[in-house]
Amino acid sequence: MKGIILHGGAGTRLRPLTFTGPKQLIPVPNKPISQYVLEDLRDSGIRDIAIVLGNIYPEKVINYYSNGAKFGVKITYIHQGEPKGIAHAIGLCKDFVGEDDFVVYLGDNLFQNGIRRYIEEFQRGDYDCYLILKEVEDPTRFGVAKIDNDGKLEDVVEKPKQPPSNY
Repeated sequence: MKGIILHGGAGTRLRPLTFTGPKQLIPVPNKPISQYVLEDLRDSGIRDIAIVLGNIYPEKVINYYSNGAKFGVKITYIHQGEPKGIAHAIGLCKDFVGEDDFVVYLGDNLFQNGIRRYIEEFQRGDYDCYLILKEVEDPTRFGVAKIDNDGKLEDVVEKPKQPPSNY
């Protein structure tokens, strides 16, 4: 299994902190947010990781993570440049992923107890896709899932004015 960390987005809601670098490199409390993501993937057994870079200081991300050796992983950088959405970023990873299963992890998301149990559930089950959702109070500020009556994902709408759900 391979990992993909999405390291794009302008981080406008975190200004002025993001005037000098990407939001994923903001320390919480003593290391960048995306380092927790990378370590979570590594600790879940994933060592081959792509970081998809946006156009906000990509060189700072590359300088920080380098080839990944100091974190016990191998990093491949994929440049998205201008933001064109999550699906586009994942599509850029087609050659990196090949025929392998993969995990997509947003570089500014943190899971309280990590993602290992979700990866294990995916591997045990007969899933084509396994999406982790969290209910939020104000879904207009996030990407929101539209789910059918069988619990299957129909669509993801970014910051909708009329959210189809709170997930």
